[in-house]
Amino acid sequence: MSFQNPSPEEIKALLQRVKTIAVVGLSPKPDRPSFGVSQAMQRFGYRIVPVRPALDSALGEKAYAKLADIPFPVDLVNVFRESAAIPGVVEEALAIHAPAIWIQEGIVHDAGAERARAAGLTVVMDRCIYKDYMRYMP
Repeated sequence: MSFQNPSPEEIKALLQRVKTIAVVGLSPKPDRPSFGVSQAMQRFGYRIVPVRPALDSALGEKAYAKLADIPFPVDLVNVFRESAAIPGVVEEALAIHAPAIWIQEGIVHDAGAERARAAGLTVVMDRCIYKDYMRYMP
């Protein structure tokens, strides 16, 4: 069975309930997709929490080396890492009891996505959160 993303209605509902997004792999470089997408989501009113080792801050927010270091709950883990890193990020997301994980456009790891879904997380994979925000939000 191949992975199925949530319906457009479910994606819209997810975007409506999320307030805090931990961005794994957020680059401090403005020309990188992770920076531009995160900056746009921040402008839309989401709190962006950078997750990247050796980064002190990005977009005016304190950065954390790993998800477990974040001292408050997050509503969504948005992943900008290569597909081989997805299983590890899924395990970190499960450990912090994140309710949802968004694996960005161009990144596919079916087993990792299914592991997250089986554990009860809402999972979106191989889609851009910015593009979906523009498509589904008023």
